[in-house]
Amino acid sequence: MARKVLLVFSLGVLALTGCRQSGSGRKSIAIITPSHDNPFFKSEADAAAARARALGYEASVNTHNDDAHKQDELVDVAIANGAAAIILDNAGADASVAAVAKAKGANIPVFLIDREINANGIAAAQIVSNNYQGALLGAQEFARLMGEKGTFVELLGRESDTNAQVRTSGFHEVLDKYPGLRLVGQQSANWSQTEAFQKMETLLQAHPDIKGVIAGNDTMALGAAAALKAAGRPEVIVVGFDGSPDVLASIRAGSIKATVLQPAARIATMAVDQAHALLTKGSSGAAEKQSIDCELVTASNVDQFGVFTRK
Repeated sequence: MARKVLLVFSLGVLALTGCRQSGSGRKSIAIITPSHDNPFFKSEADAAAARARALGYEASVNTHNDDAHKQDELVDVAIANGAAAIILDNAGADASVAAVAKAKGANIPVFLIDREINANGIAAAQIVSNNYQGALLGAQEFARLMGEKGTFVELLGRESDTNAQVRTSGFHEVLDKYPGLRLVGQQSANWSQTEAFQKMETLLQAHPDIKGVIAGNDTMALGAAAALKAAGRPEVIVVGFDGSPDVLASIRAGSIKATVLQPAARIATMAVDQAHALLTKGSSGAAEKQSIDCELVTASNVDQFGVFTRK
């Protein structure tokens, strides 16, 4: 019993004193993202880990799979392990506030990437793609490809994700201005390729003559394109959002027509650089809220882009 009490006490002291040394004596950075099954999240985790190691840190990489409870556990582990900083692509704008606040209370700065939380002054930084600007780019290209007329459907992301809300708002800021474009179906596929395939099948049954599909991310765009091909409708215009390698390949093959590339690798690297500046100089030198512009990818410029970055 005495040993258990001593262990608990030691962990508490570790968190409260903000000790940042790993077992090898090197400082560590904890990198926590959604599942690496999605190449976007794997890209940002890989970029953050590579940059952290290049700067002399140990990097621990874990995934929460968009489960806020699992995210809380991983943040607790990072605190107990004395992480110097946490790079986090969070599991929900509201559900993640408490976890970020807990890390801050343990004197561990959290640098959010890709997704913001619904609170200011808790995270050291919130570095995200300019989803609204990107959505405007994607919608303008979609309208052009559609010839500014015809029926279309929209696949939405996860309702709890701020990015899903921002992207659909940006899409409709553009598309609602064209009287010849008519939205006939709108469903959430929760960022999932499998679910997008199923939802696209259902939407096709209800609206067999649709001319286009605009999707809130590339994973859903791939699911929609697969369903359209299976239904013998490969000519339907599909536009996505993310700039994933699979969609870049699809654009080269003439299937999906366009996407909006988020600079995931750049954002993740920026987060680590700012964490390093804060830890070594006392200031990151940047504002908390940071928005990085996206880029439109089409058949005419697709070869200029690599894995979530411009070559």
